Amino acid sequence: MQTIKLSNGVEMPQMGYGVYQIPPEECERCVSDALNVGYRMIDTAQAYWNEEGVGRAWKKSGIRREDIFLVTKVWISNYGEGQTMKSIEESLRKLQTDYIDLMLLHQPFCDRYGAYRDLEKAYKSGKLRAIGVSNFYPDHLVDLAANMEIAPMVNQVETHVFNQQLEARKYMDEIGTRIMSWGPLAEGKNNFFHYPTLAGIGAKHNKSVAQVALRWLIQSGVIIIPKSSRKERMAENLNIFDFELDADDMSAIAMLDEKRSLFIDHHDGQMAKQFMDWRSLVKPAQ
Repeated sequence: MQTIKLSNGVEMPQMGYGVYQIPPEECERCVSDALNVGYRMIDTAQAYWNEEGVGRAWKKSGIRREDIFLVTKVWISNYGEGQTMKSIEESLRKLQTDYIDLMLLHQPFCDRYGAYRDLEKAYKSGKLRAIGVSNFYPDHLVDLAANMEIAPMVNQVETHVFNQQLEARKYMDEIGTRIMSWGPLAEGKNNFFHYPTLAGIGAKHNKSVAQVALRWLIQSGVIIIPKSSRKERMAENLNIFDFELDADDMSAIAMLDEKRSLFIDHHDGQMAKQFMDWRSLVKPAQ
């Protein structure tokens, strides 16, 4: 598996398996299948309610802990110095591990400064191998990095062929933050799986539209975590390292960039109010 080197020298798999919207009762089976077909990075979050399933699956897999890269995220109800540390301990317990490879702040709302200071403390103590953020736009990222001791090593943001994040990546590159994609297949929006440009490139390489889109992200230096509950689709998504998109392919896909989210605007006032309501989705760690 190809890796991406983070700013602290940690080697992170460039491709992993995401468990967003995988029901808790299905998570253990899905992660077990993902590990079985070859994934070695698993991405979860406190707000997905399935950290326990991830923990059970890797424990039963027989794979050495050091060969698995676990990613999770702190929910906004657990933001704040002291409170975030409690939630880190809770995630460690649920994941059945004494360290987490990468921990992110899930959203740019509430006390992100206090929360990030706890990430720094946990990183220095060895509980976290790397730290970062998720859904932080350039203004959020620049502000946080300027006011913290350790710059975020990863920023997980919506990134796919229709929202390529080129402007945001300029700021990430300046800070030394690696880009990680959520929604790498655009969750099927914009007629994604039948999009003519992608289908044409797929036919040229004897690959599916999904494989073309994922390969484009890999060649663009993006960390990806595609999700599927079907083992055969997990394997298909992983099978993207035996071909390469040429310059014409890359240029054609570059033209698909709409430079906007297909899902959410974190600067929208109504959306911010919605996140305040969503705080109650996760009970604060005790």
